[in-house]
Amino acid sequence: MSYIFDLDLESIQNMMAGWRQPGYRARQLWQALYHDLALFPLEINTLPNSLRQNLASEFGQGQVNGQVTFSRLSPVSIQHSSDRQTQKTLFHLSDNRLIEAVLMSYDRRQTLCISSQSGCAMGCVFCATGQMGFFRNLTKGEIIEQVLFYARELASQEKAVTNVVIMGMGEPFHNYENTLGAIDCLNHPEGLNLGARRFTISTVGLVPMIKRFADEKRQVNLAVSLHAADDELRQSMLPVNKKYPLAELMLACKEYIDKTHRRLTFEWALIDNINDTPEQAIKLAKLLSGLKSPDGNLLVHVNAIPLNPTHKYAGKSTTRQRAADFAAELEKFGIPCTVRVRRGIDIQAGCGQLAAPHVQNYMAENNLDKIPE
Repeated sequence: MSYIFDLDLESIQNMMAGWRQPGYRARQLWQALYHDLALFPLEINTLPNSLRQNLASEFGQGQVNGQVTFSRLSPVSIQHSSDRQTQKTLFHLSDNRLIEAVLMSYDRRQTLCISSQSGCAMGCVFCATGQMGFFRNLTKGEIIEQVLFYARELASQEKAVTNVVIMGMGEPFHNYENTLGAIDCLNHPEGLNLGARRFTISTVGLVPMIKRFADEKRQVNLAVSLHAADDELRQSMLPVNKKYPLAELMLACKEYIDKTHRRLTFEWALIDNINDTPEQAIKLAKLLSGLKSPDGNLLVHVNAIPLNPTHKYAGKSTTRQRAADFAAELEKFGIPCTVRVRRGIDIQAGCGQLAAPHVQNYMAENNLDKIPE
């Protein structure tokens, strides 16, 4: 069954031409999907009934409450943190794969953390998704639908999505085409119209993809999950460092800054007595010291967050004082650092926590002995 959210506007225009529809029908459908957030083809009242019937026949993914739906994502459980500021949704995909996405509410921002893969192949030892292993890439439409799901929910509260971070399950640059294609659709001015700078992609450091991203000179924000400032320590936590060691990664980061003149964010999970030491802070400062714009300004920022617990990693979160000391050490060298407040820890919705405990609960409740094939 064809999936409408995998199509860009040009593909929809070609489809409408093949169906001998007027050219403006493509834009009507596009606006219905991305501006009006339509979920049911038969309810798109801007289109004639015959066309709605064609869309239901061609793109229907099943039924919800007796209505044919465009959606491949079925929310099977929704959890709210105790402070009600974080919501996590477990989605069942059409092939029985599972993914999670998170909504974080702030005073003026509604930030989504969405997934690009079911599972992850990178194997970062402190990450629950990495502990699961890799199952498959999400299609462009499955990435898009996570955003649209929350956009509908927020619209019912007279709110809107303000930011999207692709930091959920998976390595976005391992699914480059679909991730960037999804952003292009969500960025389209005649649809959801989320500005490019409202998106942030997080990568563990896939050097060829960083270089490709630099060549494209996009306005989308880039974050690199670093977590250690020497190869030995980083490789013990992030296996990808064996293929792309720090020297090679830093050259790619410098190339990105030289070509885009945009600031790079480096993510750092603070682990007690492992990477939260003054020595690691000094090494990190030296590692980042060359990432400057042509006029000599340092174009880096470090996002440090105390480690979130996962069931297969024994490391402990840093203390508040050690986190503050780490940031202060960086700032002595002119490296800006923000120590982030952890969000949604009580529902395993924090950075690095997505999927494992929640999926295990889902499997137990449904008498499954493994993640569905």
